[in-house]
Amino acid sequence: MEIDLESLVEATSGAVGSIVSTTLLYPLDTCKTKYQAEVRAAGSQKYRNLLDVLWEAISTRQVLSLYQGLSTKNLQSFVAQFIYFYGYSYFKRLYLSRSHTKTIGTKANLIVAAAAGACTAIITQPLDTAASRMQTSEFGKSKGLWATLTQGSWSEAFDGLGISLLLTSNPSIQYTVFDQLKQRMLKRQKKLTGLTAETPSPQALSAFSAFVLGALSKSIATFVTYPAIRCKVMIQASDPKKETNERDKAKSKSIRDTLCTIWRKEGPLGFYKGLEAQILKTVLSSALLLMIKEKISKTTWVLMLALRRYLFVVRKRVKSV
Repeated sequence: MEIDLESLVEATSGAVGSIVSTTLLYPLDTCKTKYQAEVRAAGSQKYRNLLDVLWEAISTRQVLSLYQGLSTKNLQSFVAQFIYFYGYSYFKRLYLSRSHTKTIGTKANLIVAAAAGACTAIITQPLDTAASRMQTSEFGKSKGLWATLTQGSWSEAFDGLGISLLLTSNPSIQYTVFDQLKQRMLKRQKKLTGLTAETPSPQALSAFSAFVLGALSKSIATFVTYPAIRCKVMIQASDPKKETNERDKAKSKSIRDTLCTIWRKEGPLGFYKGLEAQILKTVLSSALLLMIKEKISKTTWVLMLALRRYLFVVRKRVKSV
């Protein structure tokens, strides 16, 4: 069976970039998630801003708790990004081969990105839910992955799946904008260097260009989808043990009731509570991910080619014996 080398390179470099960016920005992510998950009437909020979360960790001598759930988040990020980048690259190449075209349009790109995002959400939802519960638990009282997943029913491990599928539009918008801008920049680079469109090795953006394009594309996607992002955090962060009444438990998992709660307690601006923190974290994370991915893609490509050549030689020797 022929290995889709380009898709494998995209997936591996994207997954490695995801782990690095997630680890570097994890304390900010924890503060952001705890801030987003809180819903209280105006004037009685525990956290007025992101710094209040950070100060709580410092004042209670639980600074290291800002990293609670890091291993689960890294596992989720690695698996999610590997599946997403592999699926995105594979579906894109499949579309180009079936349509007999050299470029993919914006509409087709959105569909391809949404399909890859849907596959990713379904497979990684339990890890995503567990990571959110770990981050929003009290500092110093976070449980392990298995204990977090089993504190409720297995169906509750998929809390927020519906809204996660809805949020596939976020990376769809992000990577469509990024990919379209990237292709335009690479075409200019090829013209300047004299390369043709049939060049076999993948061309990479400079670190600065990848960072800027990543930040711009993610900012647009985050602003458009933020109300859904906050609802997802609130649904996942709800503690199954605290809602003893089945009706209250169902309400805490309902998108409609979550939206109504935000509107009733915080007003229309509540839908964008924590937007600045979300943009700061996701833009930096996405930009770092794409920058790292672009820089290591060439190295990964060379390693994959060497591995394929080695396996070919081994297979040839086995057949000759």
